[in-house]
Parts: sequence; structure tokens; C-alpha cells
Amino acid sequence: MFSLLILPGDGIGPEVMTEVKRVISWFQDKRNLKIDIEEGLVGGASYDKHGVPLTEEILNKALGVDAVLLGAVGGPNYDNLSFDLKPERALLRLRKELDLFANIRPAQCFDALASFSSLKKEIVSGLDIVIVRELTSGIYFGEPRGIHTDGSNERIGINTQRYTESEIRRVAISAFELALKRNKKLCSMEKANVMESGVLWRDIVNEVHVDYQDVELSHMYADNGAMQLVRDPKQFDVIVTDNLFGDILSDCAAMLTGSLGMLPSASLGNKKENGLPRAMYEPVHGSAPDISGQEKANPIACILSFSMALRYSFSDAQNANLLEQSIEKVLAKGYRTPDLMMGDQGRLCSTSEMTDKILEELDAG
Repeated sequence: MFSLLILPGDGIGPEVMTEVKRVISWFQDKRNLKIDIEEGLVGGASYDKHGVPLTEEILNKALGVDAVLLGAVGGPNYDNLSFDLKPERALLRLRKELDLFANIRPAQCFDALASFSSLKKEIVSGLDIVIVRELTSGIYFGEPRGIHTDGSNERIGINTQRYTESEIRRVAISAFELALKRNKKLCSMEKANVMESGVLWRDIVNEVHVDYQDVELSHMYADNGAMQLVRDPKQFDVIVTDNLFGDILSDCAAMLTGSLGMLPSASLGNKKENGLPRAMYEPVHGSAPDISGQEKANPIACILSFSMALRYSFSDAQNANLLEQSIEKVLAKGYRTPDLMMGDQGRLCSTSEMTDKILEELDAG
């Protein structure tokens, strides 16, 4: 029996999570999937009820389960809150307390949606790459940081890029392990030509490679990596990079697919006693309060986030493949939520109707 904590969050989060729960119920009923589910508040929803974006009770539950599935957090109602009370602080604290150091961002372009990409169809059709981003160190966390005034009363903004050997090593291991399960090809990206942290990054990745000789390893400067992602993205399979470059490159790769409504993500930590990593799964899209409650939200990214949980936290690649193939069949038949419509091409459906079609394909086997 696996355990899952569901945190719907804000905006369209509860709507798309309702659809995920329908999919989970299908797997429980039809595929005998054993999952013990708990649910809780996070982000603005938690602030509205408890005055904080993440309660100690929910944090402790997150620490005790096999996986956390999160919808989305944030919204304009919370823009004027102090920084420590903003809904997004819940995400940062969950990542920190669970020590989720590896962010897994797939960028997969379904053939039926290749025309949505800003690149030519032949460049992105069939694209299936993964970016592994180090999530808990680097320039976003390094000290010293802040805005200070020097002797001439001029303000100086300071951020520090800092990495230890162990921080690089553990995310490199995660990337090599992922590459082993895919096409045995890994590209590490940094700026070793101008940054000492990049030199150390490259050294440690090369050291880890000694234990993964079946994986073809290459290195690339991150700026060239950004260019190559839009020139010839299918040359890559798994990319590993630091926090700052990963933030930029993963968003660049995301738009190769045409819609953020299609993209899941996973944040993984160290393995627990059962051999599985601590993990949190969430769609890449935000809370989209402008379409909340209108049945316009695309549930696929959140459903695919559950598919990633099946694969990485529940060791159930068979059911993950079944779910992903069902989604692909629905898209191939032309069903589209509003974000996927292009003129009058496609068969418009609502949030719940999209899930209806996915469940029909699951039933069809």
C-alpha cells in the first residue's frame, strides 16, 4: 500500500485535482492500485483558513507519505502579503524540508500538438527530453545575498553562486540513473569557461560518470545549450544542470511543446528506507485565477504529474505507460481544452469532458 498526500492549492488547482482523483479512482477500481490518499490545504487556501501558507500538520504529513501531489498556488488576492506569508512560500518550504534536490522536467511533444510549438513541426514532432535541475542550492540560496549600500551611498545587489561537491554529486547521480532508464545519453550544462562553480560541476559530473560507463556523457556551455534547444532539441535525451540555468532552460524546453497545460514535473530527494525517493509532483502551469471555476482548465499536466508519481514513487511503469498512451489517443482524436484550440481545428471540451475522454480510452484498454 502506497501513500499519497493531495494538496489542490489555489486557482485552477482544485479543479484539475478533482480530475486527477477521478483517474486515481479508475486505477484503484480497474487496476487494483493500492493507494492510501490524504488531502490538505496549501498556499492561499491554507492562508485563508490558518493564516499561514503551510501548517506544521500538513508539513508533517508530507514528510510521512510516499509522494505529494500538488495542484497550484498563488493568486492576485495574496500579492500584498509579506514575503513569508505568500502562497509560494509553501512550495519553497516543502522542497526544503523534504530536501527535494532534483527537479525532473519532461518536455514531450505529442504528435497531435506539434503544430502548437513556435518551432517547425518537423523539429519538435516526437520530442521527448528531460531536464534535471538542481533545486536546493546555487545562486538562489547562496550567501552572502541582499541589497547593500557602499561607502559612496550606491546600492549594490549581491547574490552568490555556491555549490558543494556533495550537492553536485547527488543530482548528477539522479540524472545518470534517469539516463540509464531511458536512452543512456546525458548532457551536462554549465558555464565552466567563466565560472569556477561550473568547473567544479564538470569535474564532479565526470567523477560520477566513472560509475555509469553505459551512459554516453557530453558537456555543453549553458548558453550554447539554450541555442541548441531551439535549433535541434531532439539531439538531447537527459540534460542535467544547476538551479539558475535549469530554471531558464526548463522553461525554454517547456514552450517547445506548445502549451504549459501539458507539462508535469517531479521534485525528488534522497531514497527512504523503502528504497524510493521522497517526492513531490506538480504541473508546471500556475494557478491561472483568470479561468478558475469556468471549466476551461487543462487537467492533462496534473494527470501526467500523477503518471510521474506512478513511475518514480510507486514503481509502476506499466500503469504510467497506460495512462500516457490514453492521453495521447485522446489528443490524436482531436479533443482539446481551450488552451489547445487553434482556430476551429479540434473538438472543444471542458476540463471534466477531457477527463471523460481519457477514462474512455483507459476503459478501451
